[in-house]
Amino acid sequence: MLDRLDTLAPTAPDRLAPRTAQNAAAPERPHVQERTFNTTVHALRGVAAFMVFLAHMLGGVGEHVYANVPAYLALTYAPWNFGRWGVWLFFVISGFVILPSVMRYSPREFALRRLLRLYPLFLAFSLVFICANALTNAYPALNDWRSIVPALLMINLLTHTEQLTPNAWSLSYEVVFYTLCCLIVHTGVRTGNKSLTLALAAISLMFLWRYPAMAFFLGGIAVRLLHERQVWPPLRLRPWLEILTFAACLILASVRHYTFGHGDLSDPRTYAVFLATIAYFYLAISPNSLTSRLLANRFSSYLGTVSYSLYICHPYTYYGLRAVFVKAGLFTSDWLVSIVLFLACTIPLTLLLTEGVYRALERYPYRRFFHERIFHK
Repeated sequence: MLDRLDTLAPTAPDRLAPRTAQNAAAPERPHVQERTFNTTVHALRGVAAFMVFLAHMLGGVGEHVYANVPAYLALTYAPWNFGRWGVWLFFVISGFVILPSVMRYSPREFALRRLLRLYPLFLAFSLVFICANALTNAYPALNDWRSIVPALLMINLLTHTEQLTPNAWSLSYEVVFYTLCCLIVHTGVRTGNKSLTLALAAISLMFLWRYPAMAFFLGGIAVRLLHERQVWPPLRLRPWLEILTFAACLILASVRHYTFGHGDLSDPRTYAVFLATIAYFYLAISPNSLTSRLLANRFSSYLGTVSYSLYICHPYTYYGLRAVFVKAGLFTSDWLVSIVLFLACTIPLTLLLTEGVYRALERYPYRRFFHERIFHK
């Protein structure tokens, strides 16, 4: 949901030589991408993560606490559905930002940057889940090495087993996309091996057919190519098109919990929400868009910075505080007051945990090895 590089560029020299004491003590180096940081894409990443967070808070309480309260369920139905749209927006953003990263780095460095960017945080929370599940046996089917090993290797999409860490199912899609994108670019663009490129393209089409949600990554790549060429609709039409496409996303994504599996493909709304999402993102990142002006603030930028940490860690604060509220009897028949109090406690606690997790498990390993920031503003 993730490397944030914003222009196509030639591959940089390999920077993976062992660190000496001298260069390990060197100050954090500037990054060549610093001048092209896209603040709107960055902020939209944070908005998407926060949407998923709120959807899980509201929908989770509805499922586990107020399942027999129709008024509450009716109130949370649309936000719960729309929260899933945040994941699809993540996929579009990944398609947009990963292509330049693949073009810039060698396959070895690209893979290492992806690993250090995603895996420490993912591994930490996966181990938390494994230990907790071993003690409680809350999910017996996941207390098995045949589920645990593919999950830790992020290949559960291929083995058709479940992920362990809540929300981490989407990382399996990301890893497949990163791998195929890197291989296709470096065989097709770098080496010019047409046979291998065609074989990889065929494999990609197979994944697309099996997992239609992968199309969102391709949509992000298409927007990247248009963005690089500065191809935009007429200036006077952009605000209206941006409003219309976002309204389409809001309405269409709120009426159904899309999984973008084969079962969804018989519903025309599936195609409509896909096209509306790509179109909205394309317009949202256009120069001086309504979205860019709305998100031009420190909080939106901060959410973009910690979006991955927020996405991974928020289920744990939710589960913990939900248990506390249930035991303390704080979920009362006055569900409106109860949910307001629950959100008032959960949001700041989650953001506090997110900040600590981001610093320790996301930012620190990356900076320690590469001696540069993850994001460059």
